[in-house]
Order: sequence, then structure tokens, then C-alpha cells
Amino acid sequence: MTNFIKIIVVFLVFSSELTWSQTKNKEKDSTYTPYELLTSYYTNTFKPFQKKNIYVGLSLALEDRQSENINVLVGTILDGDRTKYDINLKSGYYIGNYVMAGVNFNYFQDKFSGLTLKDSDSIQSNSLTRSYAVTPNLRSSVPLTENERLSFFTDIGLTFGGGNTVTKDVKNIDEVDKSYTKNFNFRVGISPGVTFFVMENFAFEIQLDLLGYELNSSKTTVNDIDQSSKTRQNIDLNIDILSMQLGLAYYFRN
Repeated sequence: MTNFIKIIVVFLVFSSELTWSQTKNKEKDSTYTPYELLTSYYTNTFKPFQKKNIYVGLSLALEDRQSENINVLVGTILDGDRTKYDINLKSGYYIGNYVMAGVNFNYFQDKFSGLTLKDSDSIQSNSLTRSYAVTPNLRSSVPLTENERLSFFTDIGLTFGGGNTVTKDVKNIDEVDKSYTKNFNFRVGISPGVTFFVMENFAFEIQLDLLGYELNSSKTTVNDIDQSSKTRQNIDLNIDILSMQLGLAYYFRN
């Protein structure tokens, strides 16, 4: 019986110590600022770029523009509306620490409708462009802070894609010109960027297509009769802030 009482006393003392410790921790947590609570997650044990981690990302660009009396390469837009969007889905798997093998899927659409002026003729023009692309890539990440919250990365990718453009121009009510263009695109490129974690495993990414070689082949049919083809090769070095892509990413960590 005496041993039983001793056990109860020890249990009560232990429970009291545990309750006091938890209360003290809660009081300590309540003194943290929102910034401290947010950044306390990113300790030195935060390793988003370790082997076997999974990466999922998304970038989106949308443009809706109304134009009046704007000069363009092929004439003048008297009154037109252009809607354009670009969706890029990204995924990857870290095959080693700070090295990821991934693949990106891209969909692009550009739609225009409006009144244009070409060779002194008013033309009601409508066009629709759609394209698709797949980009296998390899990414190398370099942390810029000890807790790896801010890092620099470089993507090396191969892009295979294709698409088509349909154009319909109406002049003098009854004169209609239709054209259909089908194209194939191949690109080898280097795209550096920066990753910044804003909340747990969520991160913002800023990326720039810096250097690349591109091969584009297209075939055009006009009014279902005339056909023409064109092949273009291009090597580009772009340092254009306006061409930067902003995306959101999530890292699944082991």
C-alpha cells in the first residue's frame, strides 16, 4: 500500500511539472510577433532541396488589351481587342541534393478581333493562335542563406512544341481571305531564377529565359490553295526585366 501511495505522489508531481512547462511555453509563444511565428519555421533543419523531395510549380500570364489607332508591323489597328494568356505547369523530383530532374507543360493562346487598316483598305480581322510545349529540364539550386529560405537556381531545358494560327480577314464585305499556319518549335535554353519561401513549403519564383537556341518550322496555307513554308533558327541572349516570369511553387519534403 505504501508503494502504491508513493507511485501516486510521483505521478502527481510529474503531472504538475508537465502542466507548468506547457503553460510556460504557451506564455512564451504568445509573446512572439507574427513575423517571428512565420520565420521560426525556417530553422537550419529546413532542407527543401534534399534528395527524394518533390516539386510542383505554376506560372500564369494574362493580357487583355483594347487598342485604338495603334501602328503595328502589318498596318494600323483602328479598333481591336486582344486576349492572351500563357499557362505553365511544372513538376520535378530531386535525384540528388540540390539537383532536380523535371518536366514543364505549357499552353498558350492569343486571340485578336478588330478593325485594321492595311494598304488604305479597312479590314475586319480575326485571328486565333494556340500552342503547346513540353520541356524536360535539369535544375541546380544554390542556397543564398543558411536556412535555405532564399536560393538561386539554373534550369537547363529542351523544349518540344507545336501550334497553329487561324486568320480570317474580311474586306469590302464579300472579299474573304483565310490562312492557316501550322508550326513546330524546338529550343535549348538556360533559365536562371530565384526562389524565396514565404510560408512553410510555399515559395515564390522569379525566372528569366536568358540564353537559348531555337529552331522554328512553319507551313502556311492561304485560301486552301497557296502554300508556303519557312524555317527559322535563332540564338538569343535576353536580359529583359519585362520578360521575367513570376510563379508559385510547393515542395513536398521527406
